[in-house]
Amino acid sequence: MQDVITIDGPAGSGKSTVSRLLAEKTGRLYLDTGAMYRAVALAANRQGIDPKDGKSLGSLCSSLDIHFNMEKGESRLFLGSEDISLAIRSPEIDMLSSDISATGEVRKAMATLQRKMAEGSIIVAEGRDMGTVVFPDAPHKFFLTASPEIRAERRYRERVERGEAVIREVVEAEVKKRDHQDQTRALSPLMPASDARIIDSTELEAEEVLRQILCHLEKKQCLREN
Repeated sequence: MQDVITIDGPAGSGKSTVSRLLAEKTGRLYLDTGAMYRAVALAANRQGIDPKDGKSLGSLCSSLDIHFNMEKGESRLFLGSEDISLAIRSPEIDMLSSDISATGEVRKAMATLQRKMAEGSIIVAEGRDMGTVVFPDAPHKFFLTASPEIRAERRYRERVERGEAVIREVVEAEVKKRDHQDQTRALSPLMPASDARIIDSTELEAEEVLRQILCHLEKKQCLREN
């Protein structure tokens, strides 16, 4: 088993920020699997594919060139030669990616691609089923959570900073809807792995969560060496 750290959790839990920080701190590759599902959603939306049409979505996945490149020290997501890092961050694509990620053909294709990306690498894999499905044998698993209100506030601030005209109550409703979709889907529902360390980030800054993770990793390393 390659050296994998998985960080799962719902929207707004801080897992993206923490995963980036952890990857930088430990010299690992950051695998943003949520962005990969968004890329599929964007491509499907552009081609007018029904999000419940598993056969067409499976064919689409097999034809997509999804990859990450480093641009000025930042990981950017590409669909072929197009940088789609910003295009995938709209509310429409957010909800569509949740629908599409519940499709078996898509999950199978993405899990295969994610494992392939991890081959021969040391990675931080961020998503919703990294520790439970994609990398079930990963030696280090974390699940970040936070209250719905705090998570909604974080998403609201993110979108305001991107220049979007958004209403706080609408964002909170979208977060709760996404939670329901992710937690109740039949295939790979959002849940912590049985051996994951759960961290509630409601009252923690990203750097504090990072410190907790690093402390836990150091303790596990010491236990293995002794």
